[in-house]
Order: sequence, then C-alpha cells, then structure tokens
Amino acid sequence: MHSEDIKLLMKQSSKDGLISFAAGMPNNDLFPVKEIDEILSNLSDDIKKLCFQYGPTSGYPPLVKSLQKMMERKGLKLSTDKVLVTTGSLQAISIITQEFVNEGDVILAECPCFVGALSVFETYRAKIIGIPIDDQGIDIQALKEAIANLTQKPKFLYITPNFHNPAGIIYTEERRRALLEVLSGTDIILIEDDAYGDLYFDDKTAPLTRPIKAYKGYDVDIIYTGSFSKILGPGFRLGYMLSSQEIFEKAETIKQALDACTSNFMQILANEFIERGYLEPYLLFLRKEYSERYELLHSSLKKHLPKGVSWNVPKGGFYAWLKLPESINATSLFKDCLSQGVVFVTGRTFDPESRKDNHLRLSFSNMPKDSIEKGVFLLANVIKEHLKIKSLII
Repeated sequence: MHSEDIKLLMKQSSKDGLISFAAGMPNNDLFPVKEIDEILSNLSDDIKKLCFQYGPTSGYPPLVKSLQKMMERKGLKLSTDKVLVTTGSLQAISIITQEFVNEGDVILAECPCFVGALSVFETYRAKIIGIPIDDQGIDIQALKEAIANLTQKPKFLYITPNFHNPAGIIYTEERRRALLEVLSGTDIILIEDDAYGDLYFDDKTAPLTRPIKAYKGYDVDIIYTGSFSKILGPGFRLGYMLSSQEIFEKAETIKQALDACTSNFMQILANEFIERGYLEPYLLFLRKEYSERYELLHSSLKKHLPKGVSWNVPKGGFYAWLKLPESINATSLFKDCLSQGVVFVTGRTFDPESRKDNHLRLSFSNMPKDSIEKGVFLLANVIKEHLKIKSLII
C-alpha cells in the first residue's frame, strides 16, 4: 500500500509546470558541483581505478574511518559498535527489518511515520502498530499502553527524532529520556533514524540533535542510521548504520547477498569531500538556505491560510506539517490543488493504517524561493473554497 504511495508521490512531484511541495529532496541548485569537480580532477590514478572496483561489503575503509570520526563528534562511542555503509539509509532499514522480522511480527512506529520505512515493514509483512507523536516527540503514555496490551513483544521501535519526516518536530531532551526509560529492560530494539540531524536552522538547536544512542545509563539496544542523501544528494545513494558487533555481523551478511557492496565511486567521493574539509562549510551553507526557505514558507502561510489551519514551526530539516479543519479531507483537497498547479503529500500517506487524512506535508527544501508564496497562495485558495462548500452544505 505505501509502496504505491511512494510511486505516485515520485510521479506527481516530477511533473513539469507544477509548484511542488511534495518532493522531500534537496534543491538541484544547492548541490556541491564545484567541489565534486575539484575532487574528481585531483584524484590520483590509483584512487580513480579504485572507484571502478568492488569494495568491502562493510564499506570503503577510509570512509568508515571518516564516519567514525563524525559520529564520535556527535558523542557516539565506537569501542564496541561497528559501522556498516549502506546504499542509502533506506537499505539500512531494510537490512535491519530482514534481520529481525518474520511475517506477522510486530513493529512499533511513530504515527505519522516516514513512508519509506512503512513500505519496507509492509514488504516483510510485519504488523505495524502506530504510536502517536506530539510537538515534543512520541506519546510516552500511548507507548506504554501499546507495549502492555500487546500479546507479542515488538521486534523494534522505529523513530526519526530529529526534524521528523513528515511532522518536522525534534524530540525534547525530556521526551528522549522518558522513551529510554520505557524501553529499558524490555529487549525492544530502538532504531534511531537520523537523516536530518545536521540540518538545524539555529546553533541553539544543535545540542538537541545529540543522538539518543549517545545517552548513557539505559538498558536499550539502539541501532543508529544516517544518510548523505539530504546533504551531498540522494544520487550518491550513501547511508550507514551503527550497531552492536552481533547485529553488524548478521547485517553485513544480508548486505552481501543484496548488492555485495555500496558503490566504491560514491564512497570515495564522499570520503574525499569530508577529508578535504568541504563538509562543514557546506553544511553551514545548507542550514542558511533551508532556514531562508522555511521563513519564506512560514510568512506565506501566515499571510494566506484561513483560520482553522495550523502548522508546526520546525527548527530544521525539510518539512512543515499542516493540520486541516476536520471538515476537509486532504486527498480531496489534493485533487483540486493538482488542477490548480500545486501539489503536496497527504497525511494518509504517513499513517501506518493509511486512514488519518486531515494533515498535509509541505516540503520547502526543493522549492525555488520565488515559487513558495505563489504555491501557498494557490493552496490557500483551494482550502478556502473547500471551507466555503462545507459551510454551504451545513
């Protein structure tokens, strides 16, 4: 079901002539083309030859070392855990699911939840239990009740605590610790998906992005996943996972059977990008660009949207999450917006049960700045028309 949503989403977001808030991807004009050109032109012949060759299943060793340094700076200790480089972080999620889940097993996930992960879980025929979130993070009481009421122990809980896709929230320190307290001693693995953690808008937010896996004093097995897709670009198809030695060894075996190894070419480029000192300046550039895009979106929403429509105020990432009046259905709204030349993603897409449909996700990351207000204006007019029709019916 959610795989079909993804296919439709990619098709709709790539049509010519549309103002698309649908695509959760970077803007083409922001990619580090100049830096990559410079790296390619200065590679030694021996390294260039390596680009065309197979590499270790676990990852190109220099990149693994670079990732270890990056994660140590985030507070993660690698004395016992190991890094596996994957073909995008979605492959990491898929490998973990294949490692632990049989048909009918229970997985806990946020509601709403990243649709790519939902698609993976459905592929392995898991039973997905959605746990609601609020602006602080996952609902702790709902999580406790779900665990207590289940006859099967969940294999894991999947979360995206930093600039959530689609809700845009970041977990508070209190909510992170409360979550760890609930999971401690339960043998329920926590999958911490951190694709957006480096894309905060303000330095004051940076401490909040500290990985949950870096917290000490809790009896919880945590698998941490990250990605270059939202930074260097999704075309790199580079992700990674950090897990215990035991989980790593089985995951490496699964990856070997899937694709033998992630592209050496892209791993070498990424490692050179890091080691030559390009990454941090580039992240500063991206934070400024995405912050500016969100501010344009926020001011446009305040200016044009009618009363009764609310939205979160993200502190980083790619997304704003709009809540519609109960009388409006997002799928119906989408169809009318499409005819007006503007698209978004409906909330139903991110519901594990594909039911709740009174939200919509607006992605500002891929938008040209000069199209943002026009897109919001068109969206607002369709919402106003739907509110008028409902009022007349009542």
